[in-house]
Amino acid sequence: MLASAALVLLMTPGLAFFYGGMVRAKNVLNMLMMNFICLAVVGVLWTFYGFSWSFGAPRWSGLIGSSSNFYGLGKPGVLGSIWAFGPVYAIGEKLPDGTAAAGLGVPVVVFAMFQLMFAMITPALISGAIADRVKFWGWTLFVGLWVTLVYFPVANWVFGTGWILNKLRAEDFAGGTAVHINAGAAALALVFVLGKRAGWRRDPMKPHNVPFVLLGASLLWFGWYGFNAGSEGGADQTAGLAFTTTTIATCAATLGWLLVEQIRDGKPTTVGAASGAVAGLVAITPACAFVSPLGGMAIGLIAGILCALAVGLKFRFGFDDALDVVGVHLVGGLTGTILIGFFGFDHGALAGGVESKRGLFYGGGLKLLWVQLIAAGSVLAYSFIVTFIIGTVLKAMGIFRVSEEAEAMGLDEAEHAESAYSFSTVLSGGLSHVPGSSAGTVPSELTGKGV
Repeated sequence: MLASAALVLLMTPGLAFFYGGMVRAKNVLNMLMMNFICLAVVGVLWTFYGFSWSFGAPRWSGLIGSSSNFYGLGKPGVLGSIWAFGPVYAIGEKLPDGTAAAGLGVPVVVFAMFQLMFAMITPALISGAIADRVKFWGWTLFVGLWVTLVYFPVANWVFGTGWILNKLRAEDFAGGTAVHINAGAAALALVFVLGKRAGWRRDPMKPHNVPFVLLGASLLWFGWYGFNAGSEGGADQTAGLAFTTTTIATCAATLGWLLVEQIRDGKPTTVGAASGAVAGLVAITPACAFVSPLGGMAIGLIAGILCALAVGLKFRFGFDDALDVVGVHLVGGLTGTILIGFFGFDHGALAGGVESKRGLFYGGGLKLLWVQLIAAGSVLAYSFIVTFIIGTVLKAMGIFRVSEEAEAMGLDEAEHAESAYSFSTVLSGGLSHVPGSSAGTVPSELTGKGV
């Protein structure tokens, strides 16, 4: 579990490079910082009250959790306690029927750290949608408010003691609703609140470093094994199934995305391959332990195709989702969550002691599909509405969107007084070594080429 937690932590820096490579050179440090600050802010809030709200005893009919033992991450005796992996209440409180835990026992503090990594990356996912136009400290404040008002309650619903897991009994093994639909809906709300970037659809806004994009996607894929297989809480057959379906779905989604590019655009792209892999990882996350390997392949292929088609909708509907968070995470999360209702495969008791249910294609009827739709729709609506309110308030206060001057200058300089790259030299010896140039002068043949 410690290794899995470390893998999930790596996903946030991986996401930073994935997003950082896709923005323009003048904004790459800002994008890296928008992701990196999520680690700091969420880690502090998780310690104070986030873990208690997410995994404490149910309050208000399962809308939030709260256990005094978990505030500040509890007492030493509580942190060292061993409990079976699954929905947890305050130590000593009786678990409700249907949530008897399965898997190996782990210390509470280990589980708290594992789940912290999920809480860290979820707001970071949102950042890609609003790239190039947000004040750093405004974003930092937004992250604190959003995890408090949106992520912690939704995590309780899906992973902890809340209503989606324990009353609705929807299936979400590793966070398709709590992480991806949640972040995707929030991203859509902020795109509407903040508006378009200056020059959107007029000025070129191509990725400035495609190798960064593929590196980031590869780090995400690597870390995702901790995300999905680690959610079992033990090295058993279910963890192995989650590992297997995660791999196969990602492979299929990459092929699906590239196939769409080839047919639609005539060329497969590196950014497309990276995006397709992430779309497959997103879609298989809720389903990874609830479907067969072939079911995982089908989900990945469908997600790769749908997400590749969905990223173009922002131009049709006129919303500036800078790095396709809505097209990949919202659409991919919805795809994986809903397709459990079709591909769900009953293979025994899973994490939390909840028996997996059969989907429509395995003779289970429409019941599971209906449950999955309710779970997905509820998280989407809650996240969108609350995020829209938070974003509107911050924008009205004048602390969220940067000025047009700062946007034109680039947020690396405007917000951080830094630059990711130095263009003062072209070769190791400087411009004086370039034929036809003198020190401090850019030769005409290099003008407009990033110098």
